[in-house]
Amino acid sequence: MVKNFEGSLIQKHEIDIGMFYFYENFVVGEVNEGSDLNFESGKKLYQLIETYYKGTIPYTYISNRVNSYSFKPTRIHGSSEKFPNLKGYAIVTYDPVNHKIACLEKTFADIPTDVFNSLEDAITWSKKMTTVN
Repeated sequence: MVKNFEGSLIQKHEIDIGMFYFYENFVVGEVNEGSDLNFESGKKLYQLIETYYKGTIPYTYISNRVNSYSFKPTRIHGSSEKFPNLKGYAIVTYDPVNHKIACLEKTFADIPTDVFNSLEDAITWSKKMTTVN
C-alpha cells in the first residue's frame, strides 16, 4: 500500500470488490482480480465514501491498478453529478498496455483525471486537486 506517505490512514476496508484505503482527502482503491466494477457492485464503496467524506469534504479517488478487472470507462461519465465533492480521479498503471487503456478511459471523465506510473505521483496530484479552490 502507500509507503512513506506523511498523511495518516484513517481506515482501510476490505469489501467484496477489493481493498480500499481512506485518507483525509483521498481514497486508494485496489479492486480484486477478475471483479466487475459497476454501480451495483460498488454500492458498499459508495456508502463508505459517503461515511468518510459526507458529501461535502473534497476528495479524489485513486485507482491503484495492481490487479486486472472489468470496468466500462463510459460508466465514469456523470460522476460529477453523483459525487459533487469528488475533485479528481487518478489511475495508476504498471504496464504500457494498461497505461494506454487508462488514457482512453480518461477521455470519458467529466472531472479532472490523470494517469500515473506510481502511486506516490498520484497522491501528490490528488493533494493538489483537493487544495485548489
